[in-house]
Amino acid sequence: MTTSPITSRLLGIGWCVLVPVAAVAVYLSLGTFAVLLIGEPTVATAVLDMLVVVLVGLMRIQRPRRLAHAPAPRPRPEIPRFGWTVLGCAVLAFLAGQSLALWIYVTAGSAGFDASNQTRHAAGALATLLLTLVAAPVGEEALFRGLIYPLLRKRVGILASTLVTAVVFGPLHGNAVQFALTLPLAVLLALVCEHTRVLWPCVLLHLGFNLAAALVPAQALGALANPVSAVSLCLAFAGWALGLYLRVAGGTAPGAVQGAGDESAMQ
Repeated sequence: MTTSPITSRLLGIGWCVLVPVAAVAVYLSLGTFAVLLIGEPTVATAVLDMLVVVLVGLMRIQRPRRLAHAPAPRPRPEIPRFGWTVLGCAVLAFLAGQSLALWIYVTAGSAGFDASNQTRHAAGALATLLLTLVAAPVGEEALFRGLIYPLLRKRVGILASTLVTAVVFGPLHGNAVQFALTLPLAVLLALVCEHTRVLWPCVLLHLGFNLAAALVPAQALGALANPVSAVSLCLAFAGWALGLYLRVAGGTAPGAVQGAGDESAMQ
C-alpha cells in the first residue's frame, strides 16, 4: 500500500516535531535530576553532557543501523577537499552569530544571558572551561548531530533536518542572545555531519567556535553590534551555507545505507 504525498508530508512534519521534542525532553529531565543531585548547575551540565556521550555512543555501537540513512556518504578521499570551504563558512558563522547576538544584547538586553554568565562565573574557571571546551562540544554534538540529525534524516531531507536541528539547538541554550549566537554554527555542523557521517569534525568545529568566543574580547567585536553588520554577515553566511548545502546535497552517492558497525562511537 503506497502512501499519498499529503500523508507522507504530514508524517514527515510529525517526525520533525516528535524526534527533537522527545530527545530534548529526556535531556532536560536528566539535566534537572543532575542539578538536584549535584547542586552546581555548571558541573551538573558537564556531567549530563558526558552521560549523553556514553548513551549515544553505546547506541551508535550497538544499534548502528538505527542511525544510518541513505544516500551513502561520499568516499573518504574526497572529504579533505571539503575542508577549506567549511573553514571559510565557520569564520562567517562565528562573525554572523557574534554580530547578531551583540546587536540583540545591546538593543534589548538578555536577563537569561546575564544569569548564564553569572552561573558560570560562580562555578569557577576550571568548571567553566571543562564545560565550554570539553563537555559541551562533545555532549551537544552527540545529542544533536549524533542522534537527532540522523534520526530526522531517516524520514526527511537534508534541508529539513538541518533547519530543525538548528532551530532546536539554539533555544536549548536558554536565551535569545545564545540562540542567535549558535544558529549559524548549528546549520554548518549539520551540513558537515551530512557530508562526513562522523562526529569528530563537528566536535572540533564546535570546540573551535567556543574557544574563539572565549578568547576574542567583546570589545574587539563591538563594531559589529549594529543591524547593518548583523544583516550583512548573516546574508554572507547564508550564501556560503547555501553553496555548501548544494555541494553536500549533490555530492552524496546514491545507493544502499552503509552499516556503521565499523565506525567507533564518536566517529
